[in-house]
Amino acid sequence: MKLLKVFGKLVLLLVFVLIVYEFWILAQIGWMRWFNPGASAFMERRLAVMQEKNPKARLKHLWFEYARISVHLKRALIVSEDAKFVNHEGFDWAAIEKALEKNLQRGKVVSGGSTISQQLAKNLFLSSDRSLIRKVQEAIITLMLEAVLPKRRIFEIYLNIIEWGEGVFGAQAAATHYFQINAGQLNEWQAARLAAMVPSPRYFDKNRNAPYLDRQTETLLTRMPAAVVP
Repeated sequence: MKLLKVFGKLVLLLVFVLIVYEFWILAQIGWMRWFNPGASAFMERRLAVMQEKNPKARLKHLWFEYARISVHLKRALIVSEDAKFVNHEGFDWAAIEKALEKNLQRGKVVSGGSTISQQLAKNLFLSSDRSLIRKVQEAIITLMLEAVLPKRRIFEIYLNIIEWGEGVFGAQAAATHYFQINAGQLNEWQAARLAAMVPSPRYFDKNRNAPYLDRQTETLLTRMPAAVVP
């Protein structure tokens, strides 16, 4: 009986800790409705890895307001990463089903079907492991983001924290790093090129003439006029 009581108290303590953690996440998301976040969890991990090789390493990152970012980049990212972004509530179930089928056919994880909201949840708060617990937490945070933040704000934060190369984060840093211009000056081709790099930014930073980039850039250019942005 004593063991059962101890076990019961431990379970209650664990539940309490989990509830406190979720409310801590929710409070941070609420804060982001009006204030820009600093470094994301993913950015901090990348910086730590870079500084293991070079203690003086620094990230390239400068916040750029949504209205100042090229609409071409917004359209390119929507068609590349999440065509239904403005209409779904955090999850694209058709894309998830398609990704599961592809993964089963290949016998390994080759596609995730993650929406922009899911990617933001993972990058802001979570580790890079692929455990079931992390995926559940990602889903919870995604629901929080969608409930608390307008679509435009979700997309603005996403545009400013996603990785675009070795230590390169956000639209402004990417535009400067690759084209020596600011994020508001990106033309259609440049925007499509940057969007094509998102799945493997560090690889494409080192392999900027990869044939895939040419093909994907052209594909995105044909789809961009149909993009609906917040």
